[in-house]
Amino acid sequence: MSWLVSLLVLSGLIFFHELGHYAAAKLVGVYVEVFSIGFGKKLFSFHAWNTQWSISAIPLGGYVKMKGQDDSDPTKISLDKDSYNTKTPVQRIFILLAGPAANFILAFVLYFFIALGGPNILSPVIGTVQKDSPAFVAGLESNDTVRSINGIEISTWKEMAEIISNAEGSLNLEVERGGFIEFKTLTPRFSETTNMFNEKIQKKMIGIGSAGVSHQLELTPLQTLSYASEQTIFASTLIFTSVKKLIFGEVPAKELGGVISIVKLTSDATDAGWMSVLFFAALISVNLGVLNLLPIPALDGGHIMFNLYELISRKAPSQEVLIKLTIAGWVVLISLMGLGLFNDIARLVG
Repeated sequence: MSWLVSLLVLSGLIFFHELGHYAAAKLVGVYVEVFSIGFGKKLFSFHAWNTQWSISAIPLGGYVKMKGQDDSDPTKISLDKDSYNTKTPVQRIFILLAGPAANFILAFVLYFFIALGGPNILSPVIGTVQKDSPAFVAGLESNDTVRSINGIEISTWKEMAEIISNAEGSLNLEVERGGFIEFKTLTPRFSETTNMFNEKIQKKMIGIGSAGVSHQLELTPLQTLSYASEQTIFASTLIFTSVKKLIFGEVPAKELGGVISIVKLTSDATDAGWMSVLFFAALISVNLGVLNLLPIPALDGGHIMFNLYELISRKAPSQEVLIKLTIAGWVVLISLMGLGLFNDIARLVG
């Protein structure tokens, strides 16, 4: 059942991406011939709103086929009034940006519903205290709850960690222990740790670990909107940073995952409950939005690059250049998909 949910989540995210392209194309008067979820042989299709809507056999993506636009053959153009080719570069860029934009909007909506449901977040409850650390010297103990730092009220582990990492000088902690309040003073010091990309970094810490205690966030309507915005921006920044680190070799290529990883992680999230599914769906939606903006000719970002060139130079790239770059783009894209699939299989075997 969880694998079916995984497929539905992935298909839903692809649907909204392509719906963005579809809506933008219709808005500027482009005829949309086909709207497909999946590639290859059509399993089911119907005709509505002057477009053929299809579900195809290979659920690894989707596409909107517009009149005069064909990635498999850039020479197939149309000069009709309702063709993609006859629209201005700005209109075409609008159509291309609409797909990734739909993914970012969908992520915001998903995070909004998560906020309404009251997401769980780590409480500032200490689990472990490292020997000879600033926390150990100051007398902090397991199960202590940090209530405030330098007079600033603390309600989450994240808030506490941010204050500690940005500290200048000593910190005054208000700690609850066994129903009583105690006050501790300590000075964070730089220590080596690893970040979410498994890179070794120097960071100010006090030598404590979380007890794993969590509580449910209760948010006002304004805080709900703020939470959805912050999470969407955080996820977008995380994906952009991940892509940059992969490109520059700061993160090894073996960390790249493919469709098997996506399905597996979505399946795991399904087992953990609907809130986890929404979290993961929002993150994958942002992922789709960011990756489609990469300047690879087979993706939206590549087409945006061509149209920006036309907008600046006031002439379209030659057919020869378009064909060569499109082929190169497909080679890069298929290679990345192959690498992701190889890594997935290696993880399964391992």
